[in-house]
Amino acid sequence: MKKILAFLLAALMVVGLFAGCAPADNDDTTKAPDSTTAPEGETTQGGDSTEPTETPALSADDIPDEMTSEDGKYQIAFVTDVGQLKDKSFNQGTFDGVKLYAAEAGKSYKYYQPAGGNEATDDDRYDAMKLAADNGAEVVVCAGFMQEKALAKAAEEFPDVKFVFIDGWAMGRTNVAGINFQEEQCGYLAGYAAVKEGYTKLGFSGGGGGTNAACNRYGYGFVQGVDAAAKELGVKVEMNYSWLYGSNFSASNELQTMAAGWYQTGTEVIFACGGAMFQSISAAASAEDGAVIGVDVDQSYESPAVITSAMKGIGEAAMQALKAAETEESWNAFIGDGTTSITLGAKDNAVGLPTATWSLEGWSVEEYEAMLADIVAGKITIDNADVPEPASTENVTVNIVK
Repeated sequence: MKKILAFLLAALMVVGLFAGCAPADNDDTTKAPDSTTAPEGETTQGGDSTEPTETPALSADDIPDEMTSEDGKYQIAFVTDVGQLKDKSFNQGTFDGVKLYAAEAGKSYKYYQPAGGNEATDDDRYDAMKLAADNGAEVVVCAGFMQEKALAKAAEEFPDVKFVFIDGWAMGRTNVAGINFQEEQCGYLAGYAAVKEGYTKLGFSGGGGGTNAACNRYGYGFVQGVDAAAKELGVKVEMNYSWLYGSNFSASNELQTMAAGWYQTGTEVIFACGGAMFQSISAAASAEDGAVIGVDVDQSYESPAVITSAMKGIGEAAMQALKAAETEESWNAFIGDGTTSITLGAKDNAVGLPTATWSLEGWSVEEYEAMLADIVAGKITIDNADVPEPASTENVTVNIVK
């Protein structure tokens, strides 16, 4: 089943990474790969012969966030991480996958935001999961590492409900699928790209306060990519690196002020690594004529300041986990004995940069694809350690801002 997952992710991520992803608020749709032929005897305008017609592929934007089921039960549930549902990043990207699966499978769905907002407790998260199970959820998709304690309690209490832990890990239970990503790989690619583009004054602003392993990997990979490109080009790079104002992944005036100050004192581009934090940093970039690197999904549609985004297939992973949950046989093949996390990276086409929408001029798509292939082949090794405060290197001076 994992081989099937990798194949399906590859197909989806080729569209997302190499042909451009449809953004959460973008109205454009892509064309389905299979065309539909007009009924026998009918012709299309402008010709005497029957020609195929194309049907637009379903977009997450075409599916409402809320629905009302006829029986009041909802088969698929999504429990949000902190921050807004429509954060144009982690929550929204994951929920897009939930909606697409539910629409294609003809299943009812509902999202649950834990009480307490950005100050939600483990009890708040558990209450959201319990409500989902009481409302008939067959599968509950939980976003973010903060769900761990609540999910462990809910999974034990509801053994017949399957739980998908996005950005999580295996919990030793056969009703929990822990899925994580090799964020260090797309962070590396983004950092390398920034220096190849000519930037030598960089910034990293992360979410989770340095306790989120995924954000830590993004940032540490970013520093490694910057270092590699700086060494290759023979340049020195300075980088501001901070977890301030990002503990709850939210936009804030304080974060925007900090980012504006960075731009005003010479920072050229900031890697905005933390959900709705992007809104504050992109606002500062627009006001100060700076640049931004997005995270999780292609955020180029949200601001002209975005030069590229470090992406991972969160929605696609949710879709495939939900697909696996349709039968016990496929679910068991997907998670095994529940003791091993499912880790997706470049080898699965599950991380990368959106080449169709980036504004990079100093690094070609061909060069990018060659580097991605080298990562897959193991010719380029990237440390995936959970490092919240990377050290300076010979080529990169890292200024930890606290």
